[in-house]
Amino acid sequence: MKDIYEAEIFKKRGFYTKRCVSCDRVFRTLDPDRRTCGDTPCDEYTFIGRPATKKRYTLPQMEKAFLRFFERRGHSVIKRYPVVARWRDDIFLTIASIADFQPWVTSGLVPPPANPLVISQPSIRLNDIDNVGRSGRHFTLFSMGGHHAFNSRRQRVYWVDETVEFCHEFLTRELGIKPEEVTYIQDFWEGGGNAGEDFEVNVRGIELATLVFMRYSKGDGKYVPLHLNIVDTGYGLERLAWISQGTTSAYEAVFGEVVAKLRELTGVEQPQAEVLRENSRLAGMMDIETGRDLLALRDKVAARTGMSIDELNRVLAPLEAIYAVADHLRCLAFMFGDGITPSNVKEGYLARLVLRRTLRLMRELKLEKPLSELMGLELKYLRDQFPELWERRDYISEVIGLEEERYRDTITRGGQLVERVAAGLRQEGERVLPTGKLIELYDSHGLPPEVVKEVATKAGVNVEVPEDFYIRVAKLHSQAKRLPAAAIALPRARLERLQKTKQLYYELPYTREFAARVLASFDGFVVLDQTAFYPEGGGQPSDVGTLISPKGKANVLDVQKVDGVVVHRVKPNPFKVGQKVHGKLDWLRRVSLMRHHTATHIILGAARKVLGNHVWQAGAQKGVESTRLDLSHFKRISQEELQEIERLTNRVVMGGCAVKTGWMDRNEAERQYGFDLYQGGVVPGKQIRVVEVEGWNTQACAGTHCARTGEVGPIKLIRAERIQDGVERLEFAAGEAAVKFVQGRERQLLGAAEILLTEPERVAAATRQLFERWRAAKKELERAREQAAELRLTDLRTKAVQVGALRVICEVIEGASVDELIKVAGALIRADKSMVAVLGTKDGTAQIVAMAGDEAVRAGADCGKIAEVSANVLGGGGGGRPGLGQGGGPGINKLEEALEMAKKICEQSQQLRAGG
Repeated sequence: MKDIYEAEIFKKRGFYTKRCVSCDRVFRTLDPDRRTCGDTPCDEYTFIGRPATKKRYTLPQMEKAFLRFFERRGHSVIKRYPVVARWRDDIFLTIASIADFQPWVTSGLVPPPANPLVISQPSIRLNDIDNVGRSGRHFTLFSMGGHHAFNSRRQRVYWVDETVEFCHEFLTRELGIKPEEVTYIQDFWEGGGNAGEDFEVNVRGIELATLVFMRYSKGDGKYVPLHLNIVDTGYGLERLAWISQGTTSAYEAVFGEVVAKLRELTGVEQPQAEVLRENSRLAGMMDIETGRDLLALRDKVAARTGMSIDELNRVLAPLEAIYAVADHLRCLAFMFGDGITPSNVKEGYLARLVLRRTLRLMRELKLEKPLSELMGLELKYLRDQFPELWERRDYISEVIGLEEERYRDTITRGGQLVERVAAGLRQEGERVLPTGKLIELYDSHGLPPEVVKEVATKAGVNVEVPEDFYIRVAKLHSQAKRLPAAAIALPRARLERLQKTKQLYYELPYTREFAARVLASFDGFVVLDQTAFYPEGGGQPSDVGTLISPKGKANVLDVQKVDGVVVHRVKPNPFKVGQKVHGKLDWLRRVSLMRHHTATHIILGAARKVLGNHVWQAGAQKGVESTRLDLSHFKRISQEELQEIERLTNRVVMGGCAVKTGWMDRNEAERQYGFDLYQGGVVPGKQIRVVEVEGWNTQACAGTHCARTGEVGPIKLIRAERIQDGVERLEFAAGEAAVKFVQGRERQLLGAAEILLTEPERVAAATRQLFERWRAAKKELERAREQAAELRLTDLRTKAVQVGALRVICEVIEGASVDELIKVAGALIRADKSMVAVLGTKDGTAQIVAMAGDEAVRAGADCGKIAEVSANVLGGGGGGRPGLGQGGGPGINKLEEALEMAKKICEQSQQLRAGG
């Protein structure tokens, strides 16, 4: 069998097979004198200042050249997929071009949209986010050029020979790179459960492409051959543009105009070209993951340039921050342009992470411009290449503006939280904030580590921020956590050899009764050859009803589907294999579920029209009396918006639109309807069931629906609430359930009218009138209380005794709450700065509040000690600061004794002061 690494071009062109003297890897080259593999750190970048290609390319020009090259060689050009992987349930973001075709195409279940194909896919990886800006080459979002071929036993498209030939021809003939400068390093790739041999393609010290020959799946440490042999290539288009320009960093090549504008806004000067050149060359030789790595890089650059490390930090750190801001702006443009809503979960969390890191960098740069204004610059820069992002600029700008405001609020509120955490650590004798707690403060409260460090340091607690902080946080949220499959209480082995159940609920959705034959019967379960009972799925409960045979009758309590076999849970179970049975659905329940499920599609369509196309179904639970629909949205839905959604929804119902259902080829459905198909979640299979509310909304959906919207009946929105950051929940009723809800509200209105002695149409006015009267009475009561409090204060002041430099009041205020004690004591010490007010109350337990004015504190008063010792008398505990103390205990009968003790402590403090 031919060695997969022995590509025909190597023999035909006379490539040498060598082993790198530095890393010991095997590589191919046309240069007989080459001793190293051509990749860093074995080789430095040698293209900076001397481009490797015959002409200069911008990134859009390089993308166009790449796509056209492969199109001329028989590849179909595929449009980019969204950067949010809506078609997958294992990852949130599109991380590579091959991710577009996983898992359905790569598993062989679904044919590819074209074969072979070529695509330029914006891909997001946040595992190197802390390196962006300072390595010269890392990006959060990058353009992966991929040409792919899917080879099966029936169809060979192309494999290793052609793949390497295409790559070499593109680099040398199309771009004009000298053939002897290209090296092909042998390697083995693993990822996403797949594996295969690969070549890493390098030119002048930088890897430009990876050619993977995916032919294994990996599980339990074993490699199993795939049904397909897949050519999975990834060309770094940013890197290709970089080597064509020879600029000092990839950021200058890709974001030149944006970087120039950011430098102008911040006043950051461009360092000398020699410094930038050496910094990028040396950064390419290292993985800049920690502060130690960065220091080592600075040290090496200093040695080459003669500058001090402090001087290098002064000139390079601001520019690195600018590079990172430019990168993050592009990443955010795609994230929000492709419909991600910022939140604290899933892809919304990752978008917020990038956004808040951008704001933190702007803070470091003292860049006062709104982030939305900077995004406007980025969107103009991207407009020609990605017009769809420009079309969504209003949404992108609004989201960023709101997120920036929330960030400021978080910083303001978070300071107090950090102070409390720091105080808790000090009490435990700790002086260093654990890294886990630092991550928790960001993860749960959105507090950037730099802000935590600033506040905690002032509070006497040290904070060490890991250089890879944002990488660590991103890793926590980069992959979807798959929920375990619901356990079904039946032995699956009993179902393995059974034929798939004929699904009458799809073929004849209005069937109320049906005949069937029993295929299996065990414990409390029955399997039939066909059924009209809908099995639970897609947020829709199963049907219930009865099964009848000559031998007996059973209630159908639950229905589930396992690998195409529909299982009915029944009570009792009188059925035998081979018997004929008659099934009867609880039709009122089924038709209500059909109405609510259809209404879900209609409301979702209305919400997207009112709120915007970024709205995505985040969950749904259909019910008989009401249904919940969760929507991703970046702010609360206003009352006016809710009313408009309801109005549009009922307009569609009254229009009597057709609701079409049918099975479609997955690729055809995606071509026709796009990835909005997956609003209800990822749907498996080569064929998917598509439900279209004609001219309104289309989804892949396995539920039961009405044939026309008019059958749904009236739809009433019951309530809207924010169930988590970025997710709004709508609860609604449809059909007869909506009528019942409205009638219930009407009964409540009539009841209120009866209580208020008015007509229903005047309830609002009568309620307001009653409220105004109540408010006036409340104000009158407050005035009376204030007068009584003033009299109480006057009375208390007469009871003050002089204790040294202090005026001391120790009194019980019957019936007062602790809050009232604090108010009274506060008023006393504001009027007399030498006052110590110790007040007690009996409120279930005995409670004491002690407060001292500024002069009293300077004279030695310690309310914390007063509260502690007095509370001990009560059999409890207390404490506080010199100016304020609180305590309490169960000893109600000893309250007067405790107040006497408070007075003694004051006397002792004055005696000590006099003696000192």
